[in-house]
Amino acid sequence: MKIGLTYDLRVEYLAMGYGEKETAEFDREETIAELESAIRACGHSTDRIGHARALVARLARGDRWDLVFNIAEGLRGLGREAQVPAILDVFEIPYTFSDPVVMGITLHKGLTKSVIRDAGIPTPGFAVVERESDAAAVAFPPPYFAKPVAEGTSKGITPLSIVRDREGLAPLCARLLEEFRQPVLIETFLPGREFTVGVLGTGDEAEAVGTLEMGLRPGAESGVYSYVNKERCEELVDYILVRPDRDPAVREAERLAVAVWRTLGCRDAGRVDFRCDAAGRPQFLEVNPLAGLHPTHSDLPILCSRLGIPFVRLIERIIRSALERVERPVTTICP
Repeated sequence: MKIGLTYDLRVEYLAMGYGEKETAEFDREETIAELESAIRACGHSTDRIGHARALVARLARGDRWDLVFNIAEGLRGLGREAQVPAILDVFEIPYTFSDPVVMGITLHKGLTKSVIRDAGIPTPGFAVVERESDAAAVAFPPPYFAKPVAEGTSKGITPLSIVRDREGLAPLCARLLEEFRQPVLIETFLPGREFTVGVLGTGDEAEAVGTLEMGLRPGAESGVYSYVNKERCEELVDYILVRPDRDPAVREAERLAVAVWRTLGCRDAGRVDFRCDAAGRPQFLEVNPLAGLHPTHSDLPILCSRLGIPFVRLIERIIRSALERVERPVTTICP
Protein backbone atom coordinates (compact mmCIF):
# COMPACT_ATOMS: atom_id res chain seq x y z
CA MET A 1 0.00 0.00 0.00
CA LYS A 2 1.22 3.48 -0.86
CA ILE A 3 1.07 5.82 2.16
CA GLY A 4 1.62 9.54 1.82
CA LEU A 5 2.94 11.59 4.74
CA THR A 6 1.62 15.07 5.47
CA TYR A 7 3.45 17.12 8.09
CA ASP A 8 4.87 20.54 8.91
CA LEU A 9 8.65 20.41 9.12
CA ARG A 10 10.04 22.86 11.65
CA VAL A 11 13.31 23.61 9.86
CA GLU A 12 11.44 24.62 6.70
CA TYR A 13 9.43 27.26 8.56
CA LEU A 14 12.48 28.49 10.46
CA ALA A 15 14.23 28.94 7.11
CA MET A 16 11.27 31.07 5.98
CA GLY A 17 11.78 33.40 8.93
CA TYR A 18 9.25 32.09 11.43
CA GLY A 19 10.32 32.03 15.09
CA GLU A 20 11.01 29.22 17.54
CA LYS A 21 7.71 29.60 19.38
CA GLU A 22 5.65 29.93 16.18
CA THR A 23 7.05 26.60 15.00
CA ALA A 24 7.10 24.78 18.35
CA GLU A 25 4.34 22.34 17.36
CA PHE A 26 5.98 21.39 14.07
CA ASP A 27 7.97 18.24 13.53
CA ARG A 28 11.66 17.57 13.52
CA GLU A 29 13.30 15.76 10.61
CA GLU A 30 14.01 12.76 12.84
CA THR A 31 10.29 12.37 13.58
CA ILE A 32 9.48 12.10 9.88
CA ALA A 33 12.39 9.72 9.31
CA GLU A 34 11.35 7.44 12.19
CA LEU A 35 7.71 7.52 11.10
CA GLU A 36 8.66 6.66 7.52
CA SER A 37 10.85 3.81 8.73
CA ALA A 38 8.05 2.39 10.89
CA ILE A 39 5.52 2.53 8.07
CA ARG A 40 7.94 0.74 5.75
CA ALA A 41 8.55 -1.90 8.44
CA CYS A 42 4.82 -2.62 8.22
CA GLY A 43 5.22 -3.50 4.54
CA HIS A 44 4.08 -0.25 2.92
CA SER A 45 5.77 2.21 0.60
CA THR A 46 5.93 5.88 1.64
CA ASP A 47 5.78 9.21 -0.15
CA ARG A 48 6.68 12.43 1.66
CA ILE A 49 4.14 15.12 0.80
CA GLY A 50 4.70 17.84 3.41
CA HIS A 51 2.41 20.69 4.43
CA ALA A 52 -1.08 21.61 3.22
CA ARG A 53 0.08 23.74 0.29
CA ALA A 54 2.38 20.96 -0.90
CA LEU A 55 -0.55 18.56 -0.67
CA VAL A 56 -2.68 20.86 -2.85
CA ALA A 57 0.11 21.07 -5.44
CA ARG A 58 0.57 17.29 -5.51
CA LEU A 59 -3.16 16.69 -5.88
CA ALA A 60 -3.31 19.21 -8.72
CA ARG A 61 -0.59 17.20 -10.49
CA GLY A 62 -2.76 14.11 -10.20
CA ASP A 63 -0.89 12.31 -7.41
CA ARG A 64 -2.93 9.98 -5.19
CA TRP A 65 -2.31 7.62 -2.25
CA ASP A 66 -4.03 4.60 -0.73
CA LEU A 67 -3.81 6.28 2.69
CA VAL A 68 -2.30 9.48 4.05
CA PHE A 69 -0.62 9.42 7.44
CA ASN A 70 -1.43 12.94 8.53
CA ILE A 71 0.43 14.78 11.29
CA ALA A 72 0.19 18.28 9.74
CA GLU A 73 -0.61 20.91 12.40
CA GLY A 74 -1.17 23.86 10.04
CA LEU A 75 0.16 27.36 10.53
CA ARG A 76 -2.69 29.86 10.71
CA GLY A 77 -6.23 30.07 12.06
CA LEU A 78 -8.43 28.21 14.51
CA GLY A 79 -9.13 25.59 11.83
CA ARG A 80 -5.49 24.92 10.98
CA GLU A 81 -5.49 21.28 12.12
CA ALA A 82 -8.59 20.66 10.00
CA GLN A 83 -7.04 21.88 6.74
CA VAL A 84 -5.34 18.69 5.55
CA PRO A 85 -8.25 16.37 6.55
CA ALA A 86 -10.70 18.66 4.74
CA ILE A 87 -8.60 18.66 1.56
CA LEU A 88 -8.27 14.87 1.65
CA ASP A 89 -12.03 14.50 2.18
CA VAL A 90 -12.65 16.51 -1.00
CA PHE A 91 -10.58 13.98 -2.95
CA GLU A 92 -11.96 10.95 -1.05
CA ILE A 93 -8.50 9.91 0.12
CA PRO A 94 -8.51 8.12 3.50
CA TYR A 95 -6.20 9.36 6.24
CA THR A 96 -5.17 8.72 9.81
CA PHE A 97 -6.61 10.52 12.81
CA SER A 98 -9.70 12.65 13.22
CA ASP A 99 -11.89 14.35 10.63
CA PRO A 100 -11.99 18.15 10.10
CA VAL A 101 -15.02 18.73 12.33
CA VAL A 102 -13.33 17.04 15.29
CA MET A 103 -10.01 18.78 14.59
CA GLY A 104 -11.72 22.18 14.50
CA ILE A 105 -13.65 21.68 17.73
CA THR A 106 -10.81 20.16 19.72
CA LEU A 107 -8.27 22.84 18.80
CA HIS A 108 -10.58 25.41 20.42
CA LYS A 109 -10.36 24.42 24.09
CA GLY A 110 -13.45 26.43 25.03
CA LEU A 111 -15.65 24.66 22.48
CA THR A 112 -14.24 21.31 23.56
CA LYS A 113 -15.01 21.97 27.21
CA SER A 114 -18.55 23.05 26.34
CA VAL A 115 -19.19 19.71 24.63
CA ILE A 116 -17.56 17.76 27.46
CA ARG A 117 -19.45 19.66 30.16
CA ASP A 118 -22.76 19.04 28.38
CA ALA A 119 -21.89 15.33 28.25
CA GLY A 120 -21.65 15.29 32.04
CA ILE A 121 -17.88 14.75 32.16
CA PRO A 122 -16.21 16.75 34.97
CA THR A 123 -14.17 19.75 33.85
CA PRO A 124 -13.18 22.87 35.79
CA GLY A 125 -15.32 25.99 35.49
CA PHE A 126 -14.26 28.14 32.56
CA ALA A 127 -14.80 31.28 30.52
CA VAL A 128 -13.45 32.46 27.17
CA VAL A 129 -12.05 36.01 27.13
CA GLU A 130 -12.01 37.65 23.70
CA ARG A 131 -11.03 41.17 24.88
CA GLU A 132 -9.38 42.48 28.02
CA SER A 133 -12.67 43.92 29.34
CA ASP A 134 -14.23 40.42 29.31
CA ALA A 135 -12.01 39.44 32.25
CA ALA A 136 -14.15 41.50 34.64
CA ALA A 137 -17.19 39.40 33.71
CA VAL A 138 -15.67 36.03 34.71
CA ALA A 139 -18.31 34.74 37.11
CA PHE A 140 -16.36 32.23 39.21
CA PRO A 141 -13.84 33.12 41.94
CA PRO A 142 -10.03 32.77 41.87
CA PRO A 143 -7.60 31.10 41.73
CA TYR A 144 -7.59 31.05 37.92
CA PHE A 145 -5.55 29.37 35.22
CA ALA A 146 -5.19 31.24 31.92
CA LYS A 147 -3.87 30.04 28.55
CA PRO A 148 -4.45 30.69 24.83
CA VAL A 149 -7.62 28.97 23.65
CA ALA A 150 -6.10 27.22 20.62
CA GLU A 151 -2.41 26.47 21.12
CA GLY A 152 -0.48 23.26 21.67
CA THR A 153 2.91 22.35 23.16
CA SER A 154 1.90 24.37 26.25
CA LYS A 155 2.51 27.62 24.36
CA GLY A 156 1.51 30.60 26.49
CA ILE A 157 1.69 28.60 29.72
CA THR A 158 4.12 29.83 32.41
CA PRO A 159 4.01 30.00 36.22
CA LEU A 160 2.23 33.35 35.70
CA SER A 161 -0.70 31.40 34.20
CA ILE A 162 -1.81 30.74 37.78
CA VAL A 163 -3.65 33.89 38.92
CA ARG A 164 -4.37 34.06 42.64
CA ASP A 165 -6.62 37.14 42.68
CA ARG A 166 -9.13 38.78 40.37
CA GLU A 167 -7.03 41.93 39.95
CA GLY A 168 -4.29 39.99 38.19
CA LEU A 169 -6.56 38.42 35.58
CA ALA A 170 -7.11 41.33 33.17
CA PRO A 171 -3.40 42.21 32.79
CA LEU A 172 -2.51 38.60 32.04
CA CYS A 173 -5.36 38.32 29.53
CA ALA A 174 -4.18 41.52 27.83
CA ARG A 175 -0.67 40.10 27.45
CA LEU A 176 -1.87 36.76 26.06
CA LEU A 177 -4.32 38.45 23.67
CA GLU A 178 -1.53 40.65 22.36
CA GLU A 179 1.01 37.85 21.98
CA PHE A 180 -1.17 35.10 20.52
CA ARG A 181 -3.91 37.07 18.73
CA GLN A 182 -6.63 34.68 19.87
CA PRO A 183 -9.05 34.35 22.80
CA VAL A 184 -7.86 33.30 26.25
CA LEU A 185 -9.32 30.35 28.16
CA ILE A 186 -9.81 31.00 31.88
CA GLU A 187 -10.35 27.99 34.13
CA THR A 188 -10.64 27.37 37.82
CA PHE A 189 -7.11 26.43 38.86
CA LEU A 190 -6.84 22.84 40.05
CA PRO A 191 -4.04 22.18 42.58
CA GLY A 192 -3.75 18.41 42.22
CA ARG A 193 -1.87 15.80 40.18
CA GLU A 194 -1.66 16.05 36.38
CA PHE A 195 -2.15 13.07 34.06
CA THR A 196 -2.06 12.41 30.35
CA VAL A 197 -3.93 9.31 29.20
CA GLY A 198 -3.06 7.61 25.92
CA VAL A 199 -6.00 6.37 23.86
CA LEU A 200 -5.84 4.03 20.87
CA GLY A 201 -8.68 3.11 18.54
CA THR A 202 -11.97 4.58 17.39
CA GLY A 203 -15.53 4.43 18.74
CA ASP A 204 -16.36 1.18 20.52
CA GLU A 205 -12.82 -0.05 19.83
CA ALA A 206 -11.20 2.87 21.66
CA GLU A 207 -9.25 1.99 24.79
CA ALA A 208 -7.05 3.73 27.31
CA VAL A 209 -3.65 2.11 26.96
CA GLY A 210 -2.00 3.80 29.92
CA THR A 211 -1.35 6.96 31.88
CA LEU A 212 1.62 9.16 32.66
CA GLU A 213 1.77 11.50 35.63
CA MET A 214 3.77 14.67 35.13
CA GLY A 215 6.39 15.24 37.80
CA LEU A 216 8.52 18.39 37.78
CA ARG A 217 12.20 18.12 38.66
CA PRO A 218 14.27 20.71 40.52
CA GLY A 219 14.98 23.59 38.16
CA ALA A 220 11.65 23.24 36.34
CA GLU A 221 9.16 26.07 36.21
CA SER A 222 7.01 25.37 39.25
CA GLY A 223 3.38 24.33 39.39
CA VAL A 224 2.64 23.97 35.67
CA TYR A 225 3.47 21.78 32.67
CA SER A 226 4.70 24.91 30.93
CA TYR A 227 6.10 25.60 27.47
CA VAL A 228 9.64 25.71 28.88
CA ASN A 229 9.16 22.49 30.84
CA LYS A 230 7.72 20.71 27.82
CA GLU A 231 10.42 21.91 25.41
CA ARG A 232 13.13 20.79 27.86
CA CYS A 233 11.22 17.75 29.11
CA GLU A 234 14.24 15.43 29.03
CA GLU A 235 15.91 17.45 31.80
CA LEU A 236 12.96 19.04 33.63
CA VAL A 237 10.10 16.49 33.68
CA ASP A 238 9.65 13.04 35.15
CA TYR A 239 7.10 10.99 33.20
CA ILE A 240 5.82 8.55 35.81
CA LEU A 241 3.90 5.51 34.62
CA VAL A 242 0.93 5.11 36.95
CA ARG A 243 -1.36 2.09 37.03
CA PRO A 244 -5.17 2.03 37.23
CA ASP A 245 -5.20 -1.18 39.28
CA ARG A 246 -3.18 0.52 42.03
CA ASP A 247 -4.53 4.08 41.93
CA PRO A 248 -8.25 5.01 41.96
CA ALA A 249 -7.57 8.47 40.50
CA VAL A 250 -5.76 6.92 37.53
CA ARG A 251 -8.54 4.40 37.05
CA GLU A 252 -11.10 7.21 36.94
CA ALA A 253 -8.96 9.30 34.57
CA GLU A 254 -8.73 6.38 32.14
CA ARG A 255 -12.48 5.79 32.30
CA LEU A 256 -13.13 9.46 31.62
CA ALA A 257 -10.55 9.57 28.83
CA VAL A 258 -12.41 6.93 26.83
CA ALA A 259 -15.69 8.77 27.46
CA VAL A 260 -14.13 12.02 26.19
CA TRP A 261 -12.69 10.26 23.13
CA ARG A 262 -16.00 8.70 22.16
CA THR A 263 -18.05 11.82 22.93
CA LEU A 264 -15.95 13.96 20.61
CA GLY A 265 -15.58 11.32 17.89
CA CYS A 266 -11.79 11.21 17.97
CA ARG A 267 -10.07 8.50 15.95
CA ASP A 268 -7.07 6.18 15.89
CA ALA A 269 -4.77 7.56 18.61
CA GLY A 270 -4.15 10.55 20.83
CA ARG A 271 -4.10 11.83 24.39
CA VAL A 272 -6.53 13.20 26.96
CA ASP A 273 -5.20 15.45 29.73
CA PHE A 274 -6.53 15.72 33.28
CA ARG A 275 -5.70 17.55 36.48
CA CYS A 276 -7.04 16.66 39.90
CA ASP A 277 -8.98 19.00 42.14
CA ALA A 278 -8.29 19.53 45.85
CA ALA A 279 -10.19 16.32 46.63
CA GLY A 280 -8.03 14.28 44.23
CA ARG A 281 -10.73 13.87 41.58
CA PRO A 282 -9.50 14.04 37.95
CA GLN A 283 -11.12 16.67 35.76
CA PHE A 284 -10.83 17.05 32.01
CA LEU A 285 -8.47 19.75 30.69
CA GLU A 286 -8.05 19.09 26.98
CA VAL A 287 -7.76 16.44 24.30
CA ASN A 288 -5.08 16.06 21.65
CA PRO A 289 -6.40 14.07 18.67
CA LEU A 290 -3.20 14.89 16.72
CA ALA A 291 -0.61 13.97 19.33
CA GLY A 292 3.10 14.41 18.70
CA LEU A 293 4.93 11.33 17.44
CA HIS A 294 8.59 12.03 18.12
CA PRO A 295 9.74 8.62 19.41
CA THR A 296 11.50 9.94 22.53
CA HIS A 297 10.21 13.52 22.99
CA SER A 298 6.42 13.24 22.55
CA ASP A 299 4.11 12.11 25.35
CA LEU A 300 2.23 9.33 23.52
CA PRO A 301 5.35 7.46 22.27
CA ILE A 302 6.97 7.97 25.70
CA LEU A 303 3.93 6.35 27.31
CA CYS A 304 3.92 3.45 24.84
CA SER A 305 7.64 2.90 25.39
CA ARG A 306 7.10 2.70 29.16
CA LEU A 307 4.38 0.13 28.51
CA GLY A 308 6.67 -1.97 26.31
CA ILE A 309 4.94 -1.00 23.07
CA PRO A 310 7.64 -0.32 20.42
CA PHE A 311 7.25 2.75 18.21
CA VAL A 312 6.69 0.60 15.13
CA ARG A 313 3.85 -1.22 16.89
CA LEU A 314 2.21 2.09 17.82
CA ILE A 315 2.33 3.19 14.18
CA GLU A 316 0.96 -0.16 13.04
CA ARG A 317 -2.01 0.18 15.42
CA ILE A 318 -2.74 3.68 14.11
CA ILE A 319 -2.69 2.45 10.50
CA ARG A 320 -4.87 -0.56 11.30
CA SER A 321 -7.40 1.67 13.02
CA ALA A 322 -7.51 4.03 10.03
CA LEU A 323 -7.87 1.15 7.57
CA GLU A 324 -11.07 0.04 9.29
CA ARG A 325 -12.65 3.08 7.60
CA VAL A 326 -11.45 1.92 4.17
CA GLU A 327 -13.75 -0.42 2.25
CA ARG A 328 -10.82 -2.34 0.76
CA PRO A 329 -8.94 -4.14 3.58
CA VAL A 330 -5.16 -4.12 3.38
CA THR A 331 -2.94 -6.53 5.32
CA THR A 332 0.15 -5.17 7.06
CA ILE A 333 3.21 -7.30 7.68
CA CYS A 334 4.63 -5.35 10.59
CA PRO A 335 6.87 -7.68 12.61
